[in-house]
Amino acid sequence: MNSNVNETPEKPTQRTVFFVSDATAITAETLANAVLAQFHGLKYLRYRMPFVNTEEKAKAAALRINEVGKENGVRPIVFSTLVAGSLASTFNEYCNAFVIELFRSFVGPLERELGVPCDHSVGKSHEIGDQERYNRRIDAINYTLAHDDGQTNKGLEDADVVLVGVSRSSKTPTSLYLAMQYGIKAANYPLIPEDFERGELPPALENCKDKIFGLSISPKRLSEIRGERRPNSKYASIENCEYEVEEAQRMMDREGIKYLSSTSKSIEEISATILLELKINIDPHMSM
Repeated sequence: MNSNVNETPEKPTQRTVFFVSDATAITAETLANAVLAQFHGLKYLRYRMPFVNTEEKAKAAALRINEVGKENGVRPIVFSTLVAGSLASTFNEYCNAFVIELFRSFVGPLERELGVPCDHSVGKSHEIGDQERYNRRIDAINYTLAHDDGQTNKGLEDADVVLVGVSRSSKTPTSLYLAMQYGIKAANYPLIPEDFERGELPPALENCKDKIFGLSISPKRLSEIRGERRPNSKYASIENCEYEVEEAQRMMDREGIKYLSSTSKSIEEISATILLELKINIDPHMSM
């Protein structure tokens, strides 16, 4: 007798997730990630499907999702921000997945409450509209790329935030997220042993101290990350990582610089903390 006949099938620990939108899919992905973060112990393969703005593209997207579901043997999860009725209905007709319609679930109740019909316009949530706001985001991205990892110290006074920390403590991804998501000009400055030996704040940072925020990390995690790039090196050794992290924290404590550990925090959590602690006001439309 097969002893497995009556056993409950093991639930998969990895699911495939699609973010489908008639525009960039950034909103769908942002909202979905906030929801998925509430379910621990699962891993996700994430796919963004932007600019699904015709019925033909909606059908093609649905069929592609179905193919992935067959390959994986598990029904995909879809977070959709398709608003136009024809796009959503076409997509839903062909898609064999668990579909969560992030906008449509709110449209009906809001129409009734506001007494105004939704115009169901494709791409409405991502119209550029305000050219000044769009240009500000592009400027922030260009600034951040130019001031990544201490490439230049010129113009640090123009930064909205200057991130400091040892090498590989998540400064670059955090800076880019702030620029791309919120239009924040973010520079980042890597702290090196010479800075610790000096016993004072690096000269380049003296005139922007009120904009500085520090990122720390556990020495063990730092050693693992550095070891992937430069295995068996002094740079990645646990002894060196312990020294650098300890000295960086000592410097930030001495200079009164606010900081947090990036060890177990997402880029979104780190960025939200930075905005709160430095009291940086953002245009709410920037995060759309």
